[in-house]
Amino acid sequence: MSVSTKSEAFIWNRQVECLSRDEVESLQTSALQQLLQRVYESVPLYKKRFDEAGFKPEQLRTLADLKNVPFTRKSDLRDNYPFGLFAIPKDKIRRLHASSGTKGKPTVVGYSDTDLSNWKEVCARSLAAAGARPGDVIHNAYGYGLFTGGLGMHYGAEHLGATVVPASGGRTQQQIMLLQDFGARVLLSTPSYALNMALMIEEQQIPRSSIKLEIGIFGAEPWTEELRQQIEEALRVKALDIYGLSEVMGPGVSMECAEGRQGLHIWEDHFLPEIIDPKTGQIVPDGEEGELVFTTLRKEAMPVVRYRTGDVSKLYREKCTCGRTMVRMERVRARLDDMLIIRGVNIYPSEVEKVLLSIDELSPHYQLVIERKRALDVMEVQVEVTEQLVKRWGHFSDGLVEMSDLTNKIQCLLKDMLGLTAEVRLMKPKTVPRSEGKAVRVIDRRHEGAESEKGR
Repeated sequence: MSVSTKSEAFIWNRQVECLSRDEVESLQTSALQQLLQRVYESVPLYKKRFDEAGFKPEQLRTLADLKNVPFTRKSDLRDNYPFGLFAIPKDKIRRLHASSGTKGKPTVVGYSDTDLSNWKEVCARSLAAAGARPGDVIHNAYGYGLFTGGLGMHYGAEHLGATVVPASGGRTQQQIMLLQDFGARVLLSTPSYALNMALMIEEQQIPRSSIKLEIGIFGAEPWTEELRQQIEEALRVKALDIYGLSEVMGPGVSMECAEGRQGLHIWEDHFLPEIIDPKTGQIVPDGEEGELVFTTLRKEAMPVVRYRTGDVSKLYREKCTCGRTMVRMERVRARLDDMLIIRGVNIYPSEVEKVLLSIDELSPHYQLVIERKRALDVMEVQVEVTEQLVKRWGHFSDGLVEMSDLTNKIQCLLKDMLGLTAEVRLMKPKTVPRSEGKAVRVIDRRHEGAESEKGR
């Protein structure tokens, strides 16, 4: 831990987080050379891929040579389930995590003792960047278990020197009681669950003064700037974004700092980022949008090389106002596999959310229902109106004229944003299902009449 003066940002590991760009790149080059040699010798898939591409680990001289290395995809993890990508013997594995496995087999990841130590280090850095401090009480409402969110941040918070409340997901009323009784300063959860908590606080008329929260660290699903504003107003916290994925490590791959809030710092001594054109695979310049790709520089148990995340982002290398020099990634706007194609138009749920949250009469609770009617795909936007609006009407059914005007307004704004006419259904407050984890934003009923739900 570094000690900072009053005028400086609190930086957990200043010696590393404030390295010069030359120092960062020198560290990465050395680590990358060792990594490539190790996976070539210990992971059959990488040896096969490198040989097919005519690439030998010793050919990497600079970071620019990484462009000659084949990509790794999520399908590779599934095809080699459960342990085919492990680079160390199974008796050296200290923990296993896995994805939810909603589509067939889950993706499995393993951790060595060193991996677990590194993981808690990057999570501690992330918490410190958000403004958490040793001695804070941190309320952890991320799910525990096979999902990496809960345990990853738990050990990071303890490494920071904080007190952890391992609340996990669900039992919202009890969680609010714990927030009051334990006096947590920091909340960890998905953004959609934070909204769920805020709604219950409002419904039960719990005095905000009885809750000491100041900081919210939210991740595990894409969220917009508009949703950030909603959360900050509802919970009266500074809302910050954290990024991670189990294939690369878990939470703590990158973190938005409290001082800058202009992109998430990637801990580059552990994770080497690239942005590529998702169609061509070519690296795009800094500041241009594309697919985020990661190489794990220090992961022992299951390193990944040029792993295509499917997340849409950008990179910025300018020094941040907080003093950290490590590259920043723009908050993930969407996932490539979240993209909906409706009558030839490409749509991301986050684009719909941006429109809905710009309208004062609407709450941040919505779902997109996709169906096929008479051989045409139709998207219906189901969104709740606010309690204040219903109170003004007297009853929900008494606002028919205003509902018609509001529906037309939403349709026009969506048409301008998306280039697509969507059906809009205004819903009573508290009728869209609430989430105790990742929000279900899309219900796709097009395929064989079956309902397919995607968590966002």
